[in-house]
Amino acid sequence: MHNWLVYDDFDGASKAAANFLEDNINECLSQRDICYVALPGGNSPVKCLGYLAAKEIPWHKVHWYLGDERCYPSGHAERNDLMLNKYFWSLIGKTNIHRIPTELGAEKAAEIYREEIKSVDHFDIAFLGVGEDGHTASLFPANAALDDSRTVIPVYNSPKPPSDRVSLSQETLRKTRCRIVLACGSAKFPIIKRIKEGESLPINCIGDINWFIDHDALSIVTI
Repeated sequence: MHNWLVYDDFDGASKAAANFLEDNINECLSQRDICYVALPGGNSPVKCLGYLAAKEIPWHKVHWYLGDERCYPSGHAERNDLMLNKYFWSLIGKTNIHRIPTELGAEKAAEIYREEIKSVDHFDIAFLGVGEDGHTASLFPANAALDDSRTVIPVYNSPKPPSDRVSLSQETLRKTRCRIVLACGSAKFPIIKRIKEGESLPINCIGDINWFIDHDALSIVTI
């Protein structure tokens, strides 16, 4: 079942999510000397990642992957890896970064990234976002990519630009040990209501999630 954690505001939810990520990374590293983490794009995780970057974590033991990437040229302002580098990776010293080479096109990039994660039996943590249509990573409702069970998949005809993307698949996200979503603001409450009602949305098809939300996102939803 989903685990709902509600905070007074976006800052409180972001700080709590960073603490949760720190605890789970350290728990993983206490059991073995490596931790595999998938990260989201967008603006919502920026504050949380800033808090996480200030933690004392053996960063050299953590490997960072992307949950999805947009098919733009390398260095494009709308790429997820550019945001992550600016607000997180550049702040934590030695890092193990695994970018998705979407500048090569969705099909080729997905093929390369499947090889990149071949040695990863499962991700330890997937930090994800959720869209107002219930999508997560680049898994959109009614999109043909949902039927692709390969570990990394090309996504075409995205309802949000750009049309072409690369994403971890539902199957890969289902196998992840721990999933977390940070979703705040009143714009999120309609989709949270649909999620709680059990609607068959991509975000509801990947397993249990630890949700960090604020009271604005809660709004009319009764937990």
